[in-house]
Amino acid sequence: MTIIIEGAGEVGSHLAKMLSEEANDITVIDCDAERLSRLSLTADVVTITGSLSSIKVLKEAGVESADLFIAVNPAASQDVNLVSALLAKKLGCKKVCARINDEEYLSYENKFLFTEMGIDLMFYPEKIAAAEITGLLKHKASTESMDFARGKLQLAVFKLEDDSPVIDMKVSEFAAAMAPKLQFRVVAITRDNKTLMPQFDTRLKYHDVVFIITTRDGITPMMDFLGKSNIEVKNVMILGASQIGEMVAGGISKFVESVKVLDMDRRRCLELSENTDDNVLVVNGDGRDSDFLLEENIRDYDAFVAVTDNDEANILACVVAKKFGVGRTVAEVENIEYIRLAEEMGVDAVINKKLITAGKIFKMTLSNKVRFIKYMSGTDAEILEYIVAPESAITHNALKDTDFPRDAIIGGIIRGNESFIAVGDTKIEAYDRVVVFSLPNAVKEVDRLFK
Repeated sequence: MTIIIEGAGEVGSHLAKMLSEEANDITVIDCDAERLSRLSLTADVVTITGSLSSIKVLKEAGVESADLFIAVNPAASQDVNLVSALLAKKLGCKKVCARINDEEYLSYENKFLFTEMGIDLMFYPEKIAAAEITGLLKHKASTESMDFARGKLQLAVFKLEDDSPVIDMKVSEFAAAMAPKLQFRVVAITRDNKTLMPQFDTRLKYHDVVFIITTRDGITPMMDFLGKSNIEVKNVMILGASQIGEMVAGGISKFVESVKVLDMDRRRCLELSENTDDNVLVVNGDGRDSDFLLEENIRDYDAFVAVTDNDEANILACVVAKKFGVGRTVAEVENIEYIRLAEEMGVDAVINKKLITAGKIFKMTLSNKVRFIKYMSGTDAEILEYIVAPESAITHNALKDTDFPRDAIIGGIIRGNESFIAVGDTKIEAYDRVVVFSLPNAVKEVDRLFK
């Protein structure tokens, strides 16, 4: 594909690197030559310095024959993204998407209006991140998890500690130990900063991060077997009255008993206290100070969420919260290099806006049969959900007789009201919803099987 990215900030640069690795032709436009110079050192892209909404610059970038235009200018005012995306579409680009920072644009009526004008996708990274955190806090499982088809299939992430009963077991032995009580599949393992697509003879090791998909009824027995406990979140402490902090507070205040938000900026605290529900208490103070956290009774909280604009502060605050006995911690970490560090230090869940946004964008480069794509922190694997097209190659044979990429695994299938785990004899049918785990190098090959 020919892809043009407007804006070489953090999100734009990450997308450029990721999409260039998929054999796409990438051009990046930015008005900051220094940012473009840094990007060109790490990604195989063409760079153009110029005004982001200049028709001349857009034409120079080749927008008239491009397949996808991504407007991700990071500036405070992101109206330029909408303008440049609309111009790109009118000039001939097949698909366009724009980053926004105004929730008003996402109402049903306004989204329809922008679709009518030609914008295929608008995304608000902070809102997506807040929704992700809110979803994590709704789950009782103390581990990171994800639902498919309203929970018919569930993905859970487990870190194997030294007391785990499955250490040194082969994947096949793990399956036998749980059979016939539970349908599940180990779909990915992260070990020594590398992601493995497990085979039946793969042995599980100490400190592995194991990604397991199971049916709705399987999460609780799986957690029991692995010695993990459920945590019902009733009281939440949030460090940071950022956009994300405000949206998380507003979202969770509807299903928890109390929320406390800590921030050093007195003016921002006053703003937030006026905009949130009665069960949200906003406190002005330095949440990086452990004495202050104790004064604010951190030991009484079930979950701690750190969403300041400082990655190091977020990670360390979560580590401190864990030491004070908080059951679940979530940190926003924007430096991708820090994600695994945060997990190794005991942070339960790590949120990264770039990775979340990348899934939304990457979906536009694949076939229209992909309903959903997501990157989870701690693994290189991509999680895709397909609706199977009639007569697609994946329906021709049982899975064991299908030439499926070695670096990808089919985890589970949803057929009508049923959900089940895929095995070798499974035959996929038209209109099934199929959850696939794939390393980046195999995604295009997987996509061809589902077209």
